[in-house]
Amino acid sequence: MTITRIAIHGAAGRMGQRLVALATADEELSLVAALESARHPRFGEDAGVIAGIGPIDLPLDEALKVEVNALIDFSVPAAAERIAGVCREKNIPLVTATTGMSEEQTAMLHTLAERIPVLWAPNMSLAVNLTMKLAEIAAESLKDQDADVEIIERHHRFKEDSPSGTALQFGRIISAVMGQTEHRHGRQGQVGRRPHGEIGYHAVRTGDNPGEHTIVMAMLGESVELTVRATNRDAYALGALAAAKYLAGRSPGMYAMNDVLGLA
Repeated sequence: MTITRIAIHGAAGRMGQRLVALATADEELSLVAALESARHPRFGEDAGVIAGIGPIDLPLDEALKVEVNALIDFSVPAAAERIAGVCREKNIPLVTATTGMSEEQTAMLHTLAERIPVLWAPNMSLAVNLTMKLAEIAAESLKDQDADVEIIERHHRFKEDSPSGTALQFGRIISAVMGQTEHRHGRQGQVGRRPHGEIGYHAVRTGDNPGEHTIVMAMLGESVELTVRATNRDAYALGALAAAKYLAGRSPGMYAMNDVLGLA
């Protein structure tokens, strides 16, 4: 059995903790580095204790000091950009699910993919990526049927970016097929008739909701809705771990969850 040595960047975050717990339980993985900002209040503590699984003899560290086959990043854009530079220097395949990146940071990832394997997905969930494929199929079927498209997303109160990276990815997939040129984030006041060539995004922030997305495609007299929801964060973590296994040893290039899941 091949063992994939991985590092987790953002290991003390909500997603990072689940990655630590699930990676430790996976016989095909060896978690050898748990990376976090030195400013984190629990910096230096055992990553397993922070994740609630007990000591695993792996303290949070700021620097990557061991060899790894892949690195998983669940952090914030500035930190993701820094760790991407480390992966470039050390020739480490990078799996990143960090959202809220600027156009410049996104372009950086595509440039990085010329040197190392990169898998960037705003959502690592199997169900979400399957729904994205279904949304693409629906968009192809309805592109000439005068359909309006709205995307509604719900997340926990702690989420910092809005709309979600997943919602924006749904919009990119649909507009690439249907041709919408305007992406409107919410509506307020006398905005006038809804123009046909736009996609509307609506962000809801409530409690501890780990994430749900509804894509509405509506014509006159009928509509289609695709809804996907998570009940906990393990769906995202398990997808990221599967992506790390897939990416280890691959050639440089930009990969997607469709590649991991055979949906391409």
